[in-house]
Amino acid sequence: MAELNKVKVALLGSGTVGTGVYKLINRQRKEMPYKVGADLVVEKVLVRDKNKKREGIDPSLLTDQWEDIILDDDIQIVVEVMGGIEPAHTYIKEALQAGKNVVTANKDLIAEYGKELLDTAEENGCDLLFEASVAGGIPILRPLKHCLAGNYLTEVMGIVNGTTNFILTKMAEEGMEFKEALALATELGYAEADPTADIEGYDAGRKMAIMASIAFNSRVTFDDVYTEGITNISSKDIQYAKEMGCAIKLLGVARNTETGIEVRVHPMLIPLDHPLAGVNDAFNAVFVHGDAVDDAMFYGRGAGEMPTASAVMGDIIDVARNIQFHCCGRIHCTCYKNLPIKKITEIESKYFMRMLVEDKPGVLAKIADTLGRNNVSIAQVVQKNKINDLAELVVITDSVLEQNFADALTSIKGMDITKEISTVIRVY
Repeated sequence: MAELNKVKVALLGSGTVGTGVYKLINRQRKEMPYKVGADLVVEKVLVRDKNKKREGIDPSLLTDQWEDIILDDDIQIVVEVMGGIEPAHTYIKEALQAGKNVVTANKDLIAEYGKELLDTAEENGCDLLFEASVAGGIPILRPLKHCLAGNYLTEVMGIVNGTTNFILTKMAEEGMEFKEALALATELGYAEADPTADIEGYDAGRKMAIMASIAFNSRVTFDDVYTEGITNISSKDIQYAKEMGCAIKLLGVARNTETGIEVRVHPMLIPLDHPLAGVNDAFNAVFVHGDAVDDAMFYGRGAGEMPTASAVMGDIIDVARNIQFHCCGRIHCTCYKNLPIKKITEIESKYFMRMLVEDKPGVLAKIADTLGRNNVSIAQVVQKNKINDLAELVVITDSVLEQNFADALTSIKGMDITKEISTVIRVY
């Protein structure tokens, strides 16, 4: 082969994902002339402390000075895998303004500043790719932007947080309660020391904002996403759901309707025959519906060193190819629409409600009457157990406007016969 060009890369961060990317670049080095038409070389690795030993990374590449990267005209691709908003936001913006292409795995940043950074990339003729920001190693953003671009997409939904899926799987398969399953997830490294972003649905909410923006060609930010976590789910709820032929999953749901975009993250009962019901442990899956493709599902590992590095590496290779053919900046922000985003109170859902009420005649009639006066229709009522002279009821509603159900729930909570509303979960 003729002498090849060198495409020089700088890594911002050498944590779990950064180390994985470094390993993959070196592992794939002999393949790059064939895949890219150039050599791919890591020129610099930005770290907080360059004197700290980093297993497997050449110490001569380490720097703690951003200027060593931003002022080096030979570096054409900046790969941000440090996480957080700052200084990542500043570094990425400065890199784009300097004419450098950027690959990032930073979902927090893209969910909040995606438009600004994509506009900056466009102004400077650069690529900004972020496949790894959603669903780890699962290719989903590129399929939405490229492979499915000929579709009018109406729904994107899925399991996009491996920590919560692992917890719910252990609760379903081993009868664990939430706290016990969370402790196991922490012990095995699936949950962070502070798991709030996962168990409260924030992590999944950011990913849904990114996917909805791309799928529906209209900007959705994290603040637009209704989020609800899994901390109130009990093993009893999971058992009752199973008896009804359902599993409980933390789902992200985005729909493009005639009246606007619905985008939300919360636990849901989903029929056991739905493909997502069988996605267990730390695996993720995204289910897409389009007018031409019909239904498609993307499944795989949603986190971890090498799965996430795989997605980052795919973006690096894509950028390197564009550099070779002088076509960087082909695709930027695809949000050319300005669709309204519906509030949660404007969305219709079915509900599973478990409650403790007085065990005496007429109680069910009073509950049914209260629901009916708020335009909530009952699909099913089951009395499960007696607990300390109280009756445990499970009520399944028909599809109802969220605001109507919220009003009914407030009324039921205020009734003398109601001792506890144990759980409220939506039904897919």
